[in-house]
Amino acid sequence: MSREKIYVSILEKIFRSKFKPGMRQVEFQREEIVKFGKVLKRSLPKNLGDLVYSFRYRAVLPARIQATAGEGEAWIIRPAGRSRYRFVLVPNTPLVPNPNMTTTKVPNATPGIVAKYAFNDEQALLAKVRYNRLVDIFTGVTCYSLQNHLRTTVPEMGQVETDELYVGVDKKGIHHIFPIQAKGGTDRLSIVHIEQDFGVCAQKFPSLVCRPIAAQSMQDGVIALFEFEQSESGVSIAGEKHYKLVPPEEVTETDLETYRQRTAE
Repeated sequence: MSREKIYVSILEKIFRSKFKPGMRQVEFQREEIVKFGKVLKRSLPKNLGDLVYSFRYRAVLPARIQATAGEGEAWIIRPAGRSRYRFVLVPNTPLVPNPNMTTTKVPNATPGIVAKYAFNDEQALLAKVRYNRLVDIFTGVTCYSLQNHLRTTVPEMGQVETDELYVGVDKKGIHHIFPIQAKGGTDRLSIVHIEQDFGVCAQKFPSLVCRPIAAQSMQDGVIALFEFEQSESGVSIAGEKHYKLVPPEEVTETDLETYRQRTAE
């Protein structure tokens, strides 16, 4: 049996053992992965956390679990403390790029040697965003990379990780904090990432304006950037723009006139 099928069978067993119709939250502990793995006689992953991580960040939750969600809702997994997790029903808002968005060309300033030796899609994407100052362009704030791969603990969430942190200052002198999530290849963005980024801001940078950003690689070298906001109804997309890094000579006068017209609108 493949690792994916093992993960699905164990997670379904945990969920079904606790869920009752009408429930909007279902809590479980990491040790239950061992318990139900033995019940199902499945070979357990060496890293038990990988099972939960997989469904929080990479894979879609099993269909049998999602089938219990109401119309317009979906189950996600949130951290609930050290080695504790919680299935939670949330509005089913997919964090995927809008295929109908216009694309803005940006002269590519990525150093060739960086592009050549980037280890994976995520690292390459972060490097492109950083060297081309796409966060500055997207937000209109002068930004600087503060730290890569921040791993910290947030109360009631447990351990969380942010791909990169930017700090910035705007024309009014207001200081901003930008947690960045990056997804390349087939990896997908998750609402859990963004909720955790808001939690990191509240815990570590309470005096700064928190503006979570997500970057997603698309076909043809296009990079989609999202900004999020948080309200009583949850996390929602506040803005989305698409950029394509091109050689400087490919930014034509026609392109520039188009961009000027956007500003005038």
